[in-house]
Amino acid sequence: MASLGFMGVAVHDLMEGRSKPPPRLGALPDFTFTRQDGQPFGAKQLRGHPYIANFIFTRCPTVCPVFTQKMARVQDRTAKLGTDLQLVSFSVDPAYDTPERLAEYGKKYQADFTRWNFLTGDYATLKDTIVQGFKISMGREPGAAEDDLLSIFHGTHFVLVDGTGEIRGYYDSADPEATQKLETDAFRITREEG
Repeated sequence: MASLGFMGVAVHDLMEGRSKPPPRLGALPDFTFTRQDGQPFGAKQLRGHPYIANFIFTRCPTVCPVFTQKMARVQDRTAKLGTDLQLVSFSVDPAYDTPERLAEYGKKYQADFTRWNFLTGDYATLKDTIVQGFKISMGREPGAAEDDLLSIFHGTHFVLVDGTGEIRGYYDSADPEATQKLETDAFRITREEG
């Protein structure tokens, strides 16, 4: 009988956990970068819109193609939210990733540019925003040649941000359950703010 009572509590806790909104993990600093269409884009344009961020570079030979495919899947699965939910891919190789290259890259993954934004800009400012703001690793091994693509590193978590610019969650892109939770949380936050 005691084990049934424990199980009832566990199920109740699980249901409660599902109904809790994602925690508030800290506000992002203001930022403005350049979008794939050459326009300035950042915190001001995103205000009032929850968004999912990831961190990529177009000539990445390893994790980025898979990470971007997963973002494309998130785009498809959240399509009914329309432009209320934005997607933002930040380049960690901005010297190479011009707006034109980002536009080409986005087209390759069937990005809906009304919802999915690809950002580039000044390296130091991007790094500061990503590392200090998003708390995601990014960098390049010291002394590496410009064309040494394997020397560039960055985190592979999706970051969910609400319409006030507050981080609401980190989701491991390599974990299908985490990606599913990201979509659930994104729906919840977008509907709450809508």
